[in-house]
Amino acid sequence: MENEFYVALGLLMISGSIITTWGIMLVIACLAWISTRHLERLPDSVQTTVETIVSAIDEAILAVAPQHGRQILPFIATLWLFLLIANLVGLIPGLHSPTRDLSVTCALAVLVFFSAHWFGIKNLGLKNYLRHYLSPSPILLPFHLISELSRTLALAIRLFGNIMSLEMAAMLILLVAGFLAPIPILMLHIIEALVQAYIFGMLALIYLAGAMQSQQPNS
Repeated sequence: MENEFYVALGLLMISGSIITTWGIMLVIACLAWISTRHLERLPDSVQTTVETIVSAIDEAILAVAPQHGRQILPFIATLWLFLLIANLVGLIPGLHSPTRDLSVTCALAVLVFFSAHWFGIKNLGLKNYLRHYLSPSPILLPFHLISELSRTLALAIRLFGNIMSLEMAAMLILLVAGFLAPIPILMLHIIEALVQAYIFGMLALIYLAGAMQSQQPNS
């Protein structure tokens, strides 16, 4: 692994991945603010593009969680947009995808972990939500807990491994073939970035939908 770029703020060391992540969040916030300042009944091209993207994400979420889709739309849509930009930012010379950093993917996985429980408790109540860990038998409680931890770990490692291997493969190909094959590498990077963002967001959506839907109280 190549050396990571760090910025020192006193005793606090901030990695290049964190700075890139903050930059992406700032870009998303600015785009959201700019695209929603002057909404019209007859949209212009920018508003039409934004509404098309939001509608596509909304339909994908409603297909998995029809009863709670609108509730989790902001979280899942933001997660999808962030992952898409984060995976593609490695195409900019001098930058690396923050999702090739395990600490970033772990932070995203932990965010999904707590969000699933928060939405589950919010919809079912704490007592009903925790009850499913003891069903159909209290003996299964350790297996439920192991499942929660293992799927969060898998979520982080899957994204980290795929983006890291993608950037390493692209670098090796460029070293061997020079710049004779930049277009196939570029296309491969874009497709893989889209696929990995979709997979991570869809798994997060399934986890949140499962926490809210599959644990409905018997009453």
